[in-house]
Amino acid sequence: MVIGGPTASGKTALSVALAKQWNTVVLSADSRQFYKEMSIGTAKPSHAEMQGIPHYFIDSHSVEDEVNAARFANEAEILLTDLFQRYDTIILTGGSGMFIDALCYGLDNIPHDQHIQQQLNQVFEQEGLKPLLQELREKDPEFYSIVDRNNPVRVIRALEAIRITGLPYSSLRKGTKRQHNYTIRYFVIDVPRDVLYDRINLRVDQMVENGLEAEAKALLPHRQLKPLATVGYSEWFRYFDGEIDRETCIELIKQNSRRYAKRQITWFKRNEEAVWVPSGAIEEMMEMIK
Repeated sequence: MVIGGPTASGKTALSVALAKQWNTVVLSADSRQFYKEMSIGTAKPSHAEMQGIPHYFIDSHSVEDEVNAARFANEAEILLTDLFQRYDTIILTGGSGMFIDALCYGLDNIPHDQHIQQQLNQVFEQEGLKPLLQELREKDPEFYSIVDRNNPVRVIRALEAIRITGLPYSSLRKGTKRQHNYTIRYFVIDVPRDVLYDRINLRVDQMVENGLEAEAKALLPHRQLKPLATVGYSEWFRYFDGEIDRETCIELIKQNSRRYAKRQITWFKRNEEAVWVPSGAIEEMMEMIK
């Protein structure tokens, strides 16, 4: 069972309640919570929030050991084979739609060209993401609307495929079905946009109070690694470099988090199999998930 939704939508609380009801475990499909060194900025659930429910793929890897969608799908599939011998239902939860889809539906065999990739990386190093995002918006507005625009890896990967094939990246991602011996039921928490944005702003303030700045500073030696090219950390790196002041840094984290949530919602809306559950009391949402 998938419990998806944008950041700050309440996925952890709902997933834990369902896991307690069904005496099962939770697999995280949050592409940033894998990493042991990133806790505050990823809103990683605390032991108290987990309420004794085993969670997999949280603190499972180091930032020096990148987990992409394909690797996650392969490792999670192996784990599921074992878990399904002990549990009838397993809950997969997270806001990283690409990682959820990689496990549930599979990934397409999209071509690579090292020379083109190097060209794109050179543009990024010399001019930043702006010209690459402009090219992506012109050539594939559909994928541009859902891609994490703070993630150069995904932007460059899309443009690489576009330049090789001459086709929109979105048209190449046809979701080749991954074969399973279990049934997938897909639910997404639906939170009113104004409520969601208020939650995000509050969460960022809480992260700052809990020591996000210090966490980001400790990760400065690893800033070149792909897992750290993400909201909540890249803004602090700009602050440490003297590009922006502290207040601007925090406001940018809020702004970029809201934009990220919007793209997450757009991603989940692509899935015609998803059942949208109106946000509310945990008991009310659980009643809708039978």
